[in-house]
Amino acid sequence: MDSKSSPVEMFFFPYVGGGHQIPMVDMARIFASHGAKSTIIATPKHALSFQKSISRDQELGLSISIETLHLPDDTDIADTDMSASPRTDTSMLEEPLKALLAEHRPDCIVHDVFHRWSADAINGLGIPRLVFNGNGCFSRCVAENMGKYKPHETVSSDYEPFVVPGLPDRVELTKSQVPVMMRPPNQNGFGPRKMGKPEENSFGVVVNSFYELEPAYVEYLKKEMGNKAWLVGPVSLCNRNVEDKAERGKKATIDEQQVLSFLDSKESSSVLYISFGSLARLAPEQLLEIAYGLEASNHPFIWAVGKIFRSAGKEKENEEAWLPDGFEERIRESKRGLIIRGWAPQLLILEHPAIGGFLTHCGWNSTLEGVCAGLPMITWPIAAEQFSNEKLIADVLKIGVKVGSLHWVSWSTEPWAAVGRDKVEASVKRLMGGGEEAVEMRRRARELREKAKRGVEESGSSYMDADSLIQELKSLRNP
Repeated sequence: MDSKSSPVEMFFFPYVGGGHQIPMVDMARIFASHGAKSTIIATPKHALSFQKSISRDQELGLSISIETLHLPDDTDIADTDMSASPRTDTSMLEEPLKALLAEHRPDCIVHDVFHRWSADAINGLGIPRLVFNGNGCFSRCVAENMGKYKPHETVSSDYEPFVVPGLPDRVELTKSQVPVMMRPPNQNGFGPRKMGKPEENSFGVVVNSFYELEPAYVEYLKKEMGNKAWLVGPVSLCNRNVEDKAERGKKATIDEQQVLSFLDSKESSSVLYISFGSLARLAPEQLLEIAYGLEASNHPFIWAVGKIFRSAGKEKENEEAWLPDGFEERIRESKRGLIIRGWAPQLLILEHPAIGGFLTHCGWNSTLEGVCAGLPMITWPIAAEQFSNEKLIADVLKIGVKVGSLHWVSWSTEPWAAVGRDKVEASVKRLMGGGEEAVEMRRRARELREKAKRGVEESGSSYMDADSLIQELKSLRNP
């Protein structure tokens, strides 16, 4: 077999946090379905979280495998439960990665930006390098123009709105919603400046998005920012069977049948799903406000409660102090709500016909999963690029209701009850109450769902981008 006809060999080096690891594993599976030879690089412990889905793909005949890095005995990256923050140091993987790449020399490696050392390490090996940063095009364009024009430095208070210049749409933010590392003076020492520009000297970027979702920003990214980009998402749509959906990321902490039987008992589009993702840590006081707001709204719900922040000295506090007295008994008796403590089978839940809305932290994975399910959203951004994603959902796509979150909360800041129960109740009623605005948002969301599905089908925009990248990589080979 000559070099032009043999399968393209692609290595994928995901970050260890769930919000970045999960989509890159899906991306590796997508390229394998396009005929590439996909290899996912992981530590032994992290490989366990996606081993089953890869085994299922192998049984279907796809050329996909896991390569574990050789580490000293009894060492591994901390936080193997999908909770690794962007601060997690993965530099112990540098030498094992370089040894692996020198031995195998694939046609390219896709690496995550949160492996902060990886761009420099790979550049010296002469292997085409593609960058994955977990975001969509819209938030990249907002961040680029924030850095270029610095509109947040001209306002007189944290809450005075400013417009981000130069974008296809009017995007309005406040300084309180801007990441702390972008606010002057930047004494944080953590963030973009420390990470450098991994796109420089790369072959390009791969993006978990699809053209029809943010067309003006795909063009802006490519033309104004000069990035060579391939959009290959929504990658979550590669999970087609129940097992892949139920076990995506890691096994759910609740029996999926319990969830499905609850949803089966509800009317179409009547249930609100609430989740803040794998990283957000909410204060017990904030969870209490959410519970009161949900109960007052009188709408059915499923609430996936993730991490609860415990301040120093309160680690042994009553675990249920964040719930109103008798709350769980009342919702159980009325069959109006279901609480999931820990990891939820999110794809299965969102796709169920009884779900009619999604209260989300606006992480990019959750945003896309909500879009793929055709759901309008209540937006509650907390950190990262989530405030930009909120603007895309609510102001550009017009499929969301803002709960009124105003504060970007850094990983090192103690969270508080930033949004009261009245705002929670009002936003739930606005989205789930069946008014004209909600009906129109639901119509738009369903249109986007169909566009997302078409994008990953044969001849769709994302399908064609994946094929295009494979062909470009083949063209780089020596004859």
